[in-house]
Amino acid sequence: MRAFVLTGPGAGAVQDVPPPVAAPGEVVVDVERAGVCGTDAEFFSGDMAYLRSGHTTYPLRPGHEWAGVVTSVGSGVDDAWLGRRVMGDTMIGDGTCRRCRRGQQHVCEARQEVGVRDGRPGALAEQLAVPVSSLHVLPDAVDAVLGALVEPGGNALRAARATGAGAGDRVLVFGPGTIGLLVAMFARADGAEVHLMGRTDESLRFARSLGFEHTWTEDELPDLPFDAVVDATNAAPLPAKAVELVEPGGRVVYIGLSATPSLLDTRRLVLDDVTAVGILSASPGLDATIEAYASGAVDPRPLVGATVGLADVAAVLAGAHPTGPASKVHVDPRLP
Repeated sequence: MRAFVLTGPGAGAVQDVPPPVAAPGEVVVDVERAGVCGTDAEFFSGDMAYLRSGHTTYPLRPGHEWAGVVTSVGSGVDDAWLGRRVMGDTMIGDGTCRRCRRGQQHVCEARQEVGVRDGRPGALAEQLAVPVSSLHVLPDAVDAVLGALVEPGGNALRAARATGAGAGDRVLVFGPGTIGLLVAMFARADGAEVHLMGRTDESLRFARSLGFEHTWTEDELPDLPFDAVVDATNAAPLPAKAVELVEPGGRVVYIGLSATPSLLDTRRLVLDDVTAVGILSASPGLDATIEAYASGAVDPRPLVGATVGLADVAAVLAGAHPTGPASKVHVDPRLP
């Protein structure tokens, strides 16, 4: 089968590789859509922290946001899975440790991560093998495009819910990229008044086209009480800025990661009784995200700026493929 393989920093191409075979407890999925993520771009550039920690080595096959159809099953897996439309959890715990037993497999020390950590090739390929336990069935109302947006949506849903915001609350989201806009969509669906802070006129215009009227640059940000602030950027100074702007008794949520350490004064957290939350994974939010997409409460389709084939992935990761203001790129492995 065809798969996109990274062989080193800045080096990646489509290769013919052996097709996956479903091991006991696994299925093979024909991939219909796979999203390209910032994590994939960091693998391409060589900046991803897992490359330094040894969790990931080249060559690697990225891709962890996907949807597809089950086409074969391994021993111990019910044949009823055949033909089902599914997406899958990126985080696969060992199933035996204390964290897994407490339902927190996404922070299992020995976890595998599809398309991220060594041992689980990713979905930028025609086929993918994953444990059946990681699958989530997609209803008819959630097509392949939406299905491949469930994983980033799960992260965003968790961030939005971590704010605790609802009707009568005001939420500020730093970063109108894919994750930031998804957070804004879920917070809006929960009834909150959502504000977005960005750097470029283009990104803020795009946010307004999605119905978010309160969009600002940092210099333009109004002096308003924000009950929660979500940082969905990679800017090292903004975690501290979030604490400065949130109302006493409010909540700050961190879902972005900067390349260098962020510094904030925890005395501000204590003296203002602020709750700080970090979001790593979509795992606990996948089912709720599927439900939100299926009901129409959240529609992330406008976030997909382009759909390309595997041959275009290297250009996308290098930032050379134009997408317009909608920054999410999907890959259809069935295209040339």
